[in-house]
Amino acid sequence: MRAISQNTLGGPEVLTEVELPKPTPAQSQLLVRVHAAGLNPTDWKHRSSGLWLGQPPFVLGWDVSGVVEAVGVGVTLFKPGDEVFGMLPYPHGAGSFAEYVTGPARAFAAKPANLDHVQAAAVPLAALTAWQALVDTARLRSGQRVLIHAAAGGVGHFAVQIAKSLGAHVIGTASAGKHDLLRSLGADEVVDYRETDFAEAVRDVDVVLDPLAGETAMRSLRTLRKDGILVTILPVGQEALIAEAERVGVRAVPMLVEADHAGMTAIAELIEKGELRPVVAESFPLAEAAKAHARGETGRTAGKLVLVVR
Repeated sequence: MRAISQNTLGGPEVLTEVELPKPTPAQSQLLVRVHAAGLNPTDWKHRSSGLWLGQPPFVLGWDVSGVVEAVGVGVTLFKPGDEVFGMLPYPHGAGSFAEYVTGPARAFAAKPANLDHVQAAAVPLAALTAWQALVDTARLRSGQRVLIHAAAGGVGHFAVQIAKSLGAHVIGTASAGKHDLLRSLGADEVVDYRETDFAEAVRDVDVVLDPLAGETAMRSLRTLRKDGILVTILPVGQEALIAEAERVGVRAVPMLVEADHAGMTAIAELIEKGELRPVVAESFPLAEAAKAHARGETGRTAGKLVLVVR
């Protein structure tokens, strides 16, 4: 099978197309014929640093949409021919930048009929992150106020829609050129972080979703009500943030996204009801993975980038 691999750490240019053996599903696994694979910032972080994957060679990619080719012993949820989408177990389950991939059956859900594979591949990791942050961790409720940073980004644009589906009042930060998109997704208020100090403009929120960390996260503590919660999706090195949150009477909780059949199924239901939609900024053929990485690393993308495999 064709796949995108690398033999060294570095810039997008280290990504090359290679031929690898077609995998075989183990017990409780699916073999999925990949139609499209989404990209996320963690892809270029692993490409350049190895992060949790260590030294190459490795095949990146956690988002996948495709068709079940075969099932391993014990699988009852799916059968060959089913269209599925999901997030491979993070971080060590990577490998969707390829024509075939294996993964636990319960990392997948049935692909919503109202999405094609390119759209579906844009969903899993980012939408699961937003779902697990807002629903599972913050337990966001109707009538609460939520501040979502980088609200037009991959995680952010899903978080806006999930929060609205829960009945929350949504405030999003983004550059001015992305405000119309955020309003179309349901944001009640938008803040241009380049022109306005969000920490002065926003007050009395119950939940902050932070994909940025650093000073943005620290300053966001000032926007929270007493006993409010900030969920940061960058879980490493947050000791100072947690300590400051405790000092001012709020909570800061680092989280790392997990493969999740129940979460993917709930997300699929929102998509089918028309309450959640992915924004695909651009798609690239598999062979242009390096170009896609370079585009993503500009940090200017609204929504998601996707590799088209089949």
